Parts: sequence; structure tokens; C-alpha cells
Amino acid sequence: MLRDTNALAHVIQTYGKTKQLRRGKQLHALLICAGHTPCTFLTNHLLNMYSKCGEIDHALKLFDTMPQRNLVSWTVMSSGFSQNSKFWESIRTFCAMRIYGEVPTQFAFSSAIKACASLGSIETGKQLHCLALKSGIGSELFVGSNLEDMYSKCGAMFDACKVFEEMPFKDEVSWTAMIDGYNKIGEFGEALVAFKKLINEKITTDQHVLCSTLVACGALKACKFGKSVHSSVVKLGYESHIFVGNALTDMYSKSGDMESASNVFRIDPERRNVVSYTCLIDGFVETEHIEKALSVFVELRRQGIEPNEFTFSSLIKACSNQAALEQGTQLHAQVVKINFDEDPFVSSILVDMYGKCGLLENSIRVFDEIGDPTEIAWNSLVSVFGQHGLGKDAIKIFERMIDRGVKPNAITFISLLTGCSHAGLVEEGLNYFYSMDKTYGVVPREEHYSCVIDLFGRAGRLKEAKEVIDRMPFEPNAFGWCSFLGACRIHGDKEMGKLAAEKLVKLEPENSGALVLLSNLYAKERQWEDVRSVRLRMRDGNVKKLPGFSWVDLGCQTHVFGAEDWSHPSKTAIYEKLDSLFDQIKAAGYVPLTDSVPLEAMDDGLKEKLLHQHSERIAIAFALITMPIGKPIIVKKNIRVCVDCHSAIKFISKVSGRKIIVRDNSRFHHFTDDGSCSCGDYW
Repeated sequence: MLRDTNALAHVIQTYGKTKQLRRGKQLHALLICAGHTPCTFLTNHLLNMYSKCGEIDHALKLFDTMPQRNLVSWTVMSSGFSQNSKFWESIRTFCAMRIYGEVPTQFAFSSAIKACASLGSIETGKQLHCLALKSGIGSELFVGSNLEDMYSKCGAMFDACKVFEEMPFKDEVSWTAMIDGYNKIGEFGEALVAFKKLINEKITTDQHVLCSTLVACGALKACKFGKSVHSSVVKLGYESHIFVGNALTDMYSKSGDMESASNVFRIDPERRNVVSYTCLIDGFVETEHIEKALSVFVELRRQGIEPNEFTFSSLIKACSNQAALEQGTQLHAQVVKINFDEDPFVSSILVDMYGKCGLLENSIRVFDEIGDPTEIAWNSLVSVFGQHGLGKDAIKIFERMIDRGVKPNAITFISLLTGCSHAGLVEEGLNYFYSMDKTYGVVPREEHYSCVIDLFGRAGRLKEAKEVIDRMPFEPNAFGWCSFLGACRIHGDKEMGKLAAEKLVKLEPENSGALVLLSNLYAKERQWEDVRSVRLRMRDGNVKKLPGFSWVDLGCQTHVFGAEDWSHPSKTAIYEKLDSLFDQIKAAGYVPLTDSVPLEAMDDGLKEKLLHQHSERIAIAFALITMPIGKPIIVKKNIRVCVDCHSAIKFISKVSGRKIIVRDNSRFHHFTDDGSCSCGDYW
């Protein structure tokens, strides 16, 4: 057999395909010991075997000892370097091949072009493209597909399209490269157009094309289009392929169709991996079904599958959005146990999670433990300080970020401007806004202009806020008009308030907040006819005021309270505590702000009672009778804390000696036992 070159080549080729490195080495050693010097043909097969088994250094040593090399030898080495992620070596080998007088084939070109794509080296890729055209193989299917992929991965979609159009024959690989390219630059609509053309030209559809198309469907939430792709998946028999199933689960999850996502997930329990579970978890997180997301995570662990960084990122994000501290802390413990705490995405989301749960110190500690914080981690910390109304601290973190050489992006400036707005740092906020494009190359978007409207509005500078609205290059979004309307209510400008309310109602007809704020503005000015007119409009339009709820986490259970809520099992103890607190804070100097209740016919006594039974006060009373002394009380509310409750909670914190943290729909308030709030009454 050792004399049969073809048989030996076949065996070596089999070892390479099946990655049987040990057997390949044994055969190579046997040839050497038998004194049988492999010919160039056999050595090329050995080079290929070592490359495919990941032993590229061994292949290089063998290549260097070859007395004679041919075109195949050079091509195998260039391809081997590319396959083993040694991309520059692949390109250098290609160049050396030409220096030695060999004319590269389409396979050699393809390996070098793939290396350029992986390196993002478009200039080298263009040189190879020119050389391929000179060699007459620039439009060859294999080379063309790799050129198209290289240009798309480097973001040069115009060049990718040109290569694609010049190819005389296109297969599913070239179409997949095109669809993938559009996905990578966020042109998902174009990706779907490309898929339609592929179908019209009756090109064979494989699983790779289908997966790429499903990615575009998920990004666009194009569930109807995705279902038509799903039907093709079923017809072609790809539904049982794990990566196609994962792509379908991901598409339905991103489209918000969790029933279909769950149905696909359940098709074959034996063909699930961590990606399958993570796609479903992410879908439940995005649709705010945190309990279902956590139950899928429990099932994942029960099946013995190790979660990855994306699994934890999704779940911690859910805890962050829901301010579910207990579950978030448990997930943090698992992250540390599995050594994912150094992952940039996981650590950044932990910073955000603790911040949104009110534990600012924990956010800072997690951030300080990150060895080399990424842009995402810095953004998370700036955002946390912004949410807590600590504008000066947000600025300090931003300046530290710049000193470390980390470039800010659009998200950084939204967080920074929010922090300045909540802290009343108008001039500082404006300076950062004007420096965005000039200094940092970040073009302001409508979100940034909305932050500036909020910045002026909170400071009572309504005229300047209106000037920003009039001069900005696009129409304000809902947040911009809502901020302006809120400022008009606080500062009593009913004309501008009416304008803002009308604009907001046009943008969000289902949002009751605009009309409620307008009603409150009129009530503050004691224009009761206008109040009645707004309420009649709400009734006729079937627009219902969003009820206020507050909730407190005790252990793994969440206790939810509404205004004048008598449904809790501990209602007697809660209301006894509430009445006791009312007496204590009145004795300490609290005066109910009955003018904040926009009801004409109600006397002050009833208004006092109504304010006294707002949901956040009931939640605080419950926390005071159930939580141990020394533990901060964290209350979450779905709407803005009213001005009277803000005043009352300062007194409650003082008379009870407890730190109370309240998170409403716009920011955090930290009340301390000296009777002050972190917002400095600027909110």
C-alpha cells in the first residue's frame, strides 16, 4: 500500500475530512520510517490534512522542507492559513506564489479574498479583484461570490452589487452573500427584495438563503413575509435543521408572535441548543413576559445546556426593565459562577440593571470591576447617573470616558443631556449639545433635540424651548412634545400647553397623558370650563386615563398597589401604618398641597384623603411594616410621582429614619432621613 500513491492520497484525504489528526500523523511517520519520501502529490495531501486538522504550523514546517512545490502546494498553504484564521499569512503566501512564478487559480484567489473579508481590508481586496480581472477569472462563480462577500462585509454594497450583476451565472451561494451583505449594513428591505428576485429567477433555495432571509424578516418585524418563508422551509424539508429552526424562532420572537415562536421551538426537543433557548427567552423579554423568560431559562438548565453571554444579557435586561432586583441579583451570582462577569455585554447590562433597580452604589462597583470598559459600559454608567438625576456625576463620567480615549456615540449624548436636564444644568447641557457634531462627529437626531426641549422646559425657559421646536430640522417626536407640555403645565402657560397637547394627540392618539396634562394645566389656572371640555373630549374619544400603580418587591414576590387600594391581604395593618404616618408627618410640618388635585367641587378635607391614599404612599406603608430596618425601601411607579407625594415622602423618610428610593416613569428620587431628595426639588 505504501507504494500505491493514489490509495495513500485517498486515505490522507479521508483523515483530513474526518479530522483524524492522530492517524494522519501515524501514517506520515510510517512513510518516513519506511524511507519512502512522499512525492509532491502526496505531500500536498499531507499539507491539506494538517491544515484541516488545525495544525497549520506543522503544515508550514512540511511546506518549508519540500524540495519541489507546485501550484497546488501554494494554493493549499494559502487556503490553510485562511481556514486557520491566519489571514495576513494567507495573503503573503498568495503574493509569494506569484513571485515564484505560479499563476493563481480561482481557488487561490478565493482563499486570499476570504482573508481580506475577514480582515476588513478592502484595499487589498480591490487589488486582488484587479488581478483576478487581468487573469480572466474575475467573473468566475467561485471568485465572484467571494468578491461580492468581501465587498459586502467591508460595507461597500455598491461594489458588491456591481460584482454580482457582472457575474454571468449566479448560484444560491452568490445570492446568500448578497442577502447577508444587505443584512450586515441594516438594509433589510433590500435583502427581502433580493430574495424575491432569487425566487423569480428560479434559483435553488438552500437553508443558508432561508436563514439569511429570516434574519431580515425578524429585523423588520415582517411576520407575514416570514410566514411565507416558513412555508418554503416546510416544503423543502428544512424545518428539522437546528439552525433553520433557530432562525424561525428568532424571526417570530422579534416579530412579537410568541405563540408561533413557541410552536417552532417545540417541534423537536432533541434538536435544541443554547441558541434555540436564547431566541425564545429574548422574545419573551421583548414582549415583557419576564416570568415566561425565566421559566425557559430554568428549562434550559434542567436540560443540562450551558447558557451563554447572550442568554444572560437578555434575562438581565428583562430584570432591568422590570426593576426585578431579586431575580437580577440571582442571575448576577450565576454570571460570576460561570465567569461571564468579564464579558463586555453582560457587565454593561449589570451596570444598567442595578441602576434601574435603584442601587447606584452596586452599579458603580460592577463598573469599577470591569478591566477595560467598552463604549457600552461607559454609556450604561452615564445613563445610570442621568436616570438618577445626578447630572454633575454624569458629566464627570463622560469626561473620564473621553480621557480614556473612548469615543462617545448618539446614545452617550442622550444619557448625558438627560442627566443635565434632570439636574438643571442648562448651560452645560447646551455646550455638550453644540459640541456633538463639531467636536465628536455625532450628528444630533430628534432624540437629542427633544432632550434640549426638556432641558429648557424644566428650567422654565419655555420661549427658548419653543425656538428649538421651530428651528429643529425635523418635527419633534412624542417625547419632545410631552416634555414641552409638562413644562407648560408646571409653569402655567396654557396657550403653548394647548399647542403641545394637540401635537401630542396627533402623534399618539391612544396616549391619554396629553389630555390629562392639559386638563391639569387648566385646573391649575382654575379654568374649570376648559377642564370639563377636555374631559368630555376624552370621554367622547373613549380615551381613558392611565391608572397609577406602585409596586414593591419583597423576596421573590411583587406587591402591587393602586390608589385607594383595599385588596391587599395586609390592608388593615397597611392603613393603620398609613394613618400613623399621616399624623407624624403633619406634626413634623407637612402641609398637603390640595391645589394639586384638579377637582373643582371637592373640599380640601376630601382632597387630603385622596392624596393620602395615593399608590406610592400605600406601597411605602407596606414596606415599612414588612422590610427590616437598615434595608432601603425601593418603590416603583408607572407614572410620574405627584408633587404632594414628593413632599410627603420627604417627611416620611425623615420621621421613619429610612432611606426611600422611588422610581417613576422618568427618573429616580432618593429620599434620605434628613428630609431631602436627590433631585433637589428640581424635577
